[in-house]
Amino acid sequence: MKRRDLAFALPAAAALAHLPALAQAGKKTLTLGVTLEPPGLDPTASAASAIGEVTLYNIYETLTKIGPDGKTAPLLAERWETSPDLRTHTFHLRRGVKFHNGEPLTAQTVKFAFERAASAQSTNKDKAVFAGMQDIATPDEHTVVITLKAPEPDFAFLMGQATAIIVEPKSAAGNATQPVGTGPYTLERWAKGASITLKAWPAWRNASAVRIQRATFRFISDPAAQIAALLAGDVDVFPRVTERGASRFKANPKFQIITAGSRAKTILAINNGKKPLDDVRVRRAIHAAIDRKAIIDAAQSGLGVPIGSHYPPSAPGYVDTTAVNPYNPDKARALLKEAGITTPLELTLTLPPPPYARQGGEVVVAQLAQVGIRAKVHNVEWAQWLSGTYKERQYDLTIISHVEPFDLGNWAKPDYYWAYRNPAFDKLHEQLQSTSGDARLKLLADAQRLLAEDAAAVFLYQPQWLTVASKRLSGLWNDMPVFVNDLSALAWT
Repeated sequence: MKRRDLAFALPAAAALAHLPALAQAGKKTLTLGVTLEPPGLDPTASAASAIGEVTLYNIYETLTKIGPDGKTAPLLAERWETSPDLRTHTFHLRRGVKFHNGEPLTAQTVKFAFERAASAQSTNKDKAVFAGMQDIATPDEHTVVITLKAPEPDFAFLMGQATAIIVEPKSAAGNATQPVGTGPYTLERWAKGASITLKAWPAWRNASAVRIQRATFRFISDPAAQIAALLAGDVDVFPRVTERGASRFKANPKFQIITAGSRAKTILAINNGKKPLDDVRVRRAIHAAIDRKAIIDAAQSGLGVPIGSHYPPSAPGYVDTTAVNPYNPDKARALLKEAGITTPLELTLTLPPPPYARQGGEVVVAQLAQVGIRAKVHNVEWAQWLSGTYKERQYDLTIISHVEPFDLGNWAKPDYYWAYRNPAFDKLHEQLQSTSGDARLKLLADAQRLLAEDAAAVFLYQPQWLTVASKRLSGLWNDMPVFVNDLSALAWT
């Protein structure tokens, strides 16, 4: 090659070297890996958090939007005011918003959505929130005034959760399979058992800012397959990837790993309504048989913080109650004897599909066996867990992660799946609804201690989530107060 030719070849070679980066920067598609397939696409109809992972802030929108820091920002409501007594909340709606079917967003639409969520036919997981609305006034097309039966200091946050999506009256009944919302994406295809694909909606009010034009959620439950899909480039990002495989990516310059804090509580739930589990001594014995650290190591590869009640260390008002029911196998045996239990005590341990449940369950079985409790494992699919365990209470013990940030009040629900009843806790919860400041923090501490003393469940740990993604993907959340994949915030760089 002549020197003159070489001079031209070098810049050309340099340009070619940059082509992959330039192509990536212009990329408009994204493939996400998720562990669970949602049972439907209407988050107001089921307790499955997998629905919100696909739909919240993507297909559907809410009055407020929860950010990675746990704070609320305007979304369908441009602004809002709250009365001093925390009972009246006035939302001023964004103007010009339309649903995917062309219908306009109005105050009457919001009223319909919330009354639907509170109706007798509603299966909304947070139905009590909407049933607690004493009045929903619509003084004009863009103003909604909600008066609550009791004060709710966290109301703005609750209005940003998946259960508070604003649905359109004509299409609401079909949202499970043909979702209609006001968000930046619409459903393009649902290949049952394989994937869900969303496409950008060109009529969205801020469509020009959306960089990802098509996003596919691939369902991959097997931990080894999750890792293989990432390494092969079949998925670009896997939120909450199985911790055991994350080490494969630490030294790989193609990937980024985000360790995200959460408001989740992973527990060994106990059916308080079944004998002999209705005896606090038996529940305390189960608690004393469990070594939280061993569970965290097995289910989370050590990525978790032990908890002693239904409250995470990252939340305001947290108190450390892990010493209330410490690991003590000898005490567990003594408590069972005191309760008149003839060992081995036969119980069923129901485990849903997530790896944290199945892997943690192996340790639970072994630890319970050491104190005379024989736990028979019953592995179920997610739909079975929701119908049999959550709805019908057909279980003794189950491992599950409660991901809702402000869900302490679930222990005051008489028909909730763990069948816990304590008038003292109910009174504390009622006081919490009308108290703020330092006095509220004290009540929160009292509520945490009471659940720990009652051994209402075996409170295991606050999980930390690992997200593995391409190094070139930006906009991922650093913390996860709620389970969402905010597609419109993502971009290739």
